[in-house]
Amino acid sequence: MVSFECDYDNGAHPLVLEALVKHNNARPTPYGFDEFSERAKRRIRQACGLPDAQIFFLTGGTQTNATTIDSMLYQYEGVICVGTGHINVHEAGAVEFTEHKIITLPDNHGKMEARVLKKYLDDFMADGNRNHAVHPGLVYITFPTELGTLYTARELDDIYQVCRNFDIPLYIDGARLGYGLMAEGCDITLPYLARHCDVFYIGGTKIGALCGEAVVFTHGNAHKHFFSIQKQHGAVIAKGALIGLQFEALFTDNLYFQLARHAIEKAMQMKQMFQEHGYEFYLDSPTNQQFVILPNEKIQRLEKYVQFTHWGPYDNHHTICRFVTSWATTDEDMNTLRDCL
Repeated sequence: MVSFECDYDNGAHPLVLEALVKHNNARPTPYGFDEFSERAKRRIRQACGLPDAQIFFLTGGTQTNATTIDSMLYQYEGVICVGTGHINVHEAGAVEFTEHKIITLPDNHGKMEARVLKKYLDDFMADGNRNHAVHPGLVYITFPTELGTLYTARELDDIYQVCRNFDIPLYIDGARLGYGLMAEGCDITLPYLARHCDVFYIGGTKIGALCGEAVVFTHGNAHKHFFSIQKQHGAVIAKGALIGLQFEALFTDNLYFQLARHAIEKAMQMKQMFQEHGYEFYLDSPTNQQFVILPNEKIQRLEKYVQFTHWGPYDNHHTICRFVTSWATTDEDMNTLRDCL
C-alpha cells in the first residue's frame, strides 16, 4: 500500500537521524537551553535575515498554535482567521480550549483577503457595542493555505498593512512553510515572509523531522514569560535538544528547502498524471497537496492500492480527494499511482 494520505506518515531524513545518533550521548542542558538548539537558532535567524529574532522550539503544530496564540491574547480577545483555517477546522477546538474565540471570515480559495479583513475591523471599531463583544486581538493565516494555495507577496503585504494600521499582530502558521516557499510561481522568500508578520513558525514535522516546530517572533515581541506559558501548555520537553538537533540539521546546507523542493516536483508529476487521465481538480494548487475530483466507483478501486484522504463530497457521484506528496515520496510511489490510474 502506497501512502499519499499526508506528509507526516514517515520517519525523518537520514541526515536528521544521523545528527540525533551522533550526539545521543552528549548529555545536553535540558529544556532547550543547549548548544545544539542555540546553533539551530542562529542558523534560522540567518536564513530569515532576522539577527534579533526570538525562537522557541515546540513539538507539534496544534500545540504550537494553541500556545503561541494564547500567549499573544488578553482574556477578552479572539483570533481572526478564515473559515477554512487550520485552527478552525482541524485542531479539535484547541484554541477555544484556551478560552479564546476564533472569529471567522470568508475565504477566497483558502486565502484571507485584505479588503475583507479591513471591512470586518472597520465595522467592529464603528460598533458602539464593541465592548460587549470579543475583541479581535490577532490575525492568523497559513502559508500555504489549508487548500494548498499561496499568497502572493502583494497579498501578504496588503494583509500585514491592515494589521499594522489596526495595531493587531499577524501570525503565520508555517506547518508546510517549505512546501509553499519552494512552489513554482511563489514570489515570497523566507526573509520577505519574516518581515511581513509578527510571528510565524517553521514546520519540521512535515518536512524531514521526526517532530518539531520553530516559532519565530520577528522583532523581539515574544511574551516576556513565553517559556512559562509553554510550560503551562505542556509544550516544553525536558530533552529539548531533540528538536534543536533536528533543526540544526535541516538548516545546514539548505536541506530544509531541498526536501521541500523534492515534494513539489513529485506533486507536479502527480498533477500531470491526473490531468493526462482526464480528471479535474477542485482548485489549482501549486504545492504538495492536490485536490482531485474522483468518481466514487474509481475511489473504491484506487483505495485497494493507494492511501489518500476523502476531503468531502463534490456531488452525488464524485468526491474531492486529497493526495499529498512529501520529502520522502519516491519514484516507486509515483509509479504505483500511475499504474493504478
